[in-house]
Amino acid sequence: MGPGIGHNGGPPLEPDAGASWRLFVWRQAHRKAWKTPPREIALRRLARAEELGMSYREYTLEIMERGRYL
Repeated sequence: MGPGIGHNGGPPLEPDAGASWRLFVWRQAHRKAWKTPPREIALRRLARAEELGMSYREYTLEIMERGRYL
């Protein structure tokens, strides 16, 4: 039987057995996504971010979120 009426489908609030594994996997994925790119790519992103009036981190986050360059 599924959740009752009014349940928003979110995760359970009480800790569960798989929470530590999900945290571990999420941290690995986060490190991989924010791994420092080669120097040439980082400099190109920095220059483009400055042209757009953004920080390097904001620009990189936009690339990761949208999957395309601004």
